[in-house]
Amino acid sequence: MKFMYRKIACLIAAGAMSSVTIADPTIIGLITKTNTNPFFVKMKEGAQQKAEELGVELRTFAGRYDGDNEAQVQAIENLIASGAKGILIAPSDPSAIVPTIEKAREAGLVVIALDTPLSPASAADMTFATDNFKAGEMIGMWAKKKMGDDAKTAKIALLDLNSSQITVDVARDQGFLKGFGIDIKDPNQMGDETDPRIVGNDVTQGSEEGGRRAMENLLQKDPGVNLVYTINEPAAAGAYEALKAFGLENNVTIVSVDGGCPGILNVRDGVIGATSMQFPLKMASEGVTAIVEFSKSGTRPSASDGLDFFDTGVQLITDNPVNHVNSIGSKPGLSMCWG
Repeated sequence: MKFMYRKIACLIAAGAMSSVTIADPTIIGLITKTNTNPFFVKMKEGAQQKAEELGVELRTFAGRYDGDNEAQVQAIENLIASGAKGILIAPSDPSAIVPTIEKAREAGLVVIALDTPLSPASAADMTFATDNFKAGEMIGMWAKKKMGDDAKTAKIALLDLNSSQITVDVARDQGFLKGFGIDIKDPNQMGDETDPRIVGNDVTQGSEEGGRRAMENLLQKDPGVNLVYTINEPAAAGAYEALKAFGLENNVTIVSVDGGCPGILNVRDGVIGATSMQFPLKMASEGVTAIVEFSKSGTRPSASDGLDFFDTGVQLITDNPVNHVNSIGSKPGLSMCWG
């Protein structure tokens, strides 16, 4: 090896090798809401694996907390200045981040939203995500079948993310209600339904503690709640703890969306009746591939048939299957989960 270095040095000195051009690596940025949520940890893992496979450089950024738009703005500006080819982003604030996204696209970067569409969705070149409406619809259909005739007199608590009406929150909530057979009025608006079976909506911030507080609030409104929809599995775990504290855990069915390993274990243990699993590793992996293809050919990513986004799939997980709703059990679910 030392001989090789001396030979190259002699060639340069002799003018036989006057310059060496090393191609700059393709830079791709991944910006997540936080770097602690297992969903985004798995997303980062998928992006890193694919970046290494394709020989590109991945630079990762995250907000300090869910909702930290300022940190995401700074990350985008950093990537523009670094000459990145593209950005994958799970936006904390789908509306507030749009002006900075527009700057990136004007600078020639391709921008792909992951998991949460921008508002408007067209602000990104493409969205790679779970069909969140379908994810909600599947658990709604399952719950209706599971309850049978009792579905007609159900008392439903809706544990949402927050009051900002962000796209993923709305889609899951409205999908669940439609799957359960409730008139959702405006599918882009939560809380405008008039069905008497709905006890109410409350917010959880997607956390276990938030789920517990929201469940307590809605039990005060109506202690007869017997069906609980939750935005995600941490909120579902908190809701269960609140129900358990009141001795109601065996009287209520909880449904959710996510597919994290703790959530699938809760399906196995009877805490959650059914959950819709999403695939964050696939979102990021497919996103990296799309940006690399764009950098080589200029071809921008395209949507799944009939949708305005690239659908990365969803799978219903339950140990209590019902007719005409496709599902798998918690045992195979544990081999597919994340976190």
